[in-house]
Amino acid sequence: MKRFIQGNNRNQGTLFPEYLEDYVSDNNPVRVVDVFVEQLDLGTLGFNRVEPAVTGRPSYHPSILLKLYIYGYLNRIQSSRRLECETQRNVELMWLLGRLSPDFKTIAKFRKDNGQAIRKVCSQFVSLCRQLNLFSEAMVAIDGSKFKAVNNIGRNFSVHKLARQRERIEASINRYLADLEKADLQRADNAQRKSEQLQDKIAQLKERMAQLDQIEIQLQESPDKQLSLTDPDARSMTTSGRGKGVVGYNVQVAVDTKHHLIVAHEVTNVGHDRSQLANMGNQAKTALAVDQLAVVADRGYFSSQEILKCHQADITPTLPKPTTSGAKADGRFDKADFTYHTEDNEYSCPAGKRLIWRFDRVESGLKLSRYWSSHCPQCEIKAKCTPGDYRRVSRWEHEAILDAIRTRLDNSPELMTIRRQTVEHPFGTLKAWMGATHFQMKTLKNVSTEMSLHILAYNLKRVMKILGMPALMEAMVAA
Repeated sequence: MKRFIQGNNRNQGTLFPEYLEDYVSDNNPVRVVDVFVEQLDLGTLGFNRVEPAVTGRPSYHPSILLKLYIYGYLNRIQSSRRLECETQRNVELMWLLGRLSPDFKTIAKFRKDNGQAIRKVCSQFVSLCRQLNLFSEAMVAIDGSKFKAVNNIGRNFSVHKLARQRERIEASINRYLADLEKADLQRADNAQRKSEQLQDKIAQLKERMAQLDQIEIQLQESPDKQLSLTDPDARSMTTSGRGKGVVGYNVQVAVDTKHHLIVAHEVTNVGHDRSQLANMGNQAKTALAVDQLAVVADRGYFSSQEILKCHQADITPTLPKPTTSGAKADGRFDKADFTYHTEDNEYSCPAGKRLIWRFDRVESGLKLSRYWSSHCPQCEIKAKCTPGDYRRVSRWEHEAILDAIRTRLDNSPELMTIRRQTVEHPFGTLKAWMGATHFQMKTLKNVSTEMSLHILAYNLKRVMKILGMPALMEAMVAA
């Protein structure tokens, strides 16, 4: 073993530092966790047992367990059992907790019972970032991503899934019955044994069919006709991959475009983003404490009602409109090929003719105006426009807001690049930290708490990188 770096002799006495303080450097992130939690008013935030009980066994102060969780999520340790193990061998945690070592049940119960308060801690750090002027640009990017729940796809049921499983089971039973009939006609020595095996398989399938009958009863009682047996709040959702899906939650975030800090987030079990634009925009506006806010999002958020809500709340959204026109798909003129003239309240078509207002009607809660031209039957390019007698165009009463969005996007196409660079990276980082299983807790309430801890850890790491740890700790104390 010569000419290699040599380790210490295990039987030789060693003089370790006398103080735990000597084990933790001044730039260690664990010091940021300690200072941050010490500056919080845990009673105001709503943590349980901030004041000790007069009688009974003494409990751990909430600050001890909160420090433990923040440190754990900063270092990708989310399991309560693993956190208990780390308190007994991790020098940084010995320093942070004063050599206290709570058991895993106490650690897990703290996270479960203080979910709302933990989510407020995440918001408190965003407020600190605002005080440090890290949100100088009043613009955020909004997006959603699907995260896996603690629920296997085989334990999630819908009406169609249940029907398919029943068809497969019935086909298997019929096949086994046919095999059983053949086995009964045979006189081979193993015919009896084969017959018994087939009967056992048929009995198992019939038992499974009875289980599906019970699941169907529960399924009919579910409002959205979907049932998850392990995590009752998890839902089957499609993902961007073709033909792929996940049983989990849809996590919404609003990310600051300058420093890529997550200013607002929400966990939902709705599989689409269409109803989330105004909600996330208002949350981001409140977190940034601004009067006006610019928002960029992808086409999945396009909803006329949501865009109107944003306009009424002084939120300026920019997002592309999804292409759903059947005319364009068939090679005919799209609505975008018709020009609206505000002063005349008329449209002009590609042939140069005017489509005049005919009547108003309400459709799906939207007030729409209908336009068409009397020249359509004689038009030379009618085949490129419509297969009917007239080409009719509808206009929403607030269509001018949608036109303004289209104009903004045409004038600033780089906003979509900014959106992608801003909001997609945090999702990739968070999923890498969370591991292959993503969430470890069950139900929407608990999963929201878990997500808040992940986002708090993400924001802490970002700010430590931006400001440096000494400056951040100084700002925490000053705040």
